[in-house]
Amino acid sequence: MGILEGKRILVTGVLTDASIGFAVAKVAQEQGASVVLTGFGRLSLVERIAKRLPETPPVLELDVQDTGHLDSLADRVGEHLDGLDGIVHSIGFAPQSAMGGNFLNTSWEDVATAVHVSTYSFKSLAVACLPLMKEGGSIVGLDFDASRAWPVYDWMGVAKAGLESCARYLARDLGPQGIRVNLVAAGPLRTMAAKSIPGFAEFEDSWPSRAPLGWDLADTTPTARACVALLSDWFPATTGEIVHVDGGVHAVGT
Repeated sequence: MGILEGKRILVTGVLTDASIGFAVAKVAQEQGASVVLTGFGRLSLVERIAKRLPETPPVLELDVQDTGHLDSLADRVGEHLDGLDGIVHSIGFAPQSAMGGNFLNTSWEDVATAVHVSTYSFKSLAVACLPLMKEGGSIVGLDFDASRAWPVYDWMGVAKAGLESCARYLARDLGPQGIRVNLVAAGPLRTMAAKSIPGFAEFEDSWPSRAPLGWDLADTTPTARACVALLSDWFPATTGEIVHVDGGVHAVGT
């Protein structure tokens, strides 16, 4: 039996098979979970990608800026699963003008988009799924260490700092319902989201050599395994935590 045997998991943010969400869904299924995916935009692409998983899961459309999508999410997930034991928030976006060294010139409208999609949606997703989590469970979000100002990351870094704070407040408010809330701060990975960051090569060039354990920019499995571990019952008293899966870079500085 796997560590997610019998668990019902919602995984958001899958776009390609290089997505962290895809890797989480794969490991979750291998560990015994029933999975439902959400996608945004090119839903037909997500449906094709879903067929590459060990078992083809249902795919639901979810735009976290659309209140109609959020309001109906529990009912739509409920058509496939009779409840949820875990949620994976793998959603982030910032307009190009909000990254790439343009920090001082980014408009509020673009900053607001980054914060809405990358930060506020963590709370929105959790609240939307609460009707399905009557027996408690685990919510895991994907993070990128926001304790420092990174090159080119700019307002997405600010949004991730907000995500880390949001996770702590969610942990406080959802703990009495038996729901744990944690983040996994991954090192840089060559996902579609990363490729959209102007100057991402700065991370690619330096991270593997700085990481005490080394770092494979193409391997999403270590991050996925950390997410699955937090979704399991093996961390029953852990909430409000940030687990770093970055080869150790966060611990050794520059």
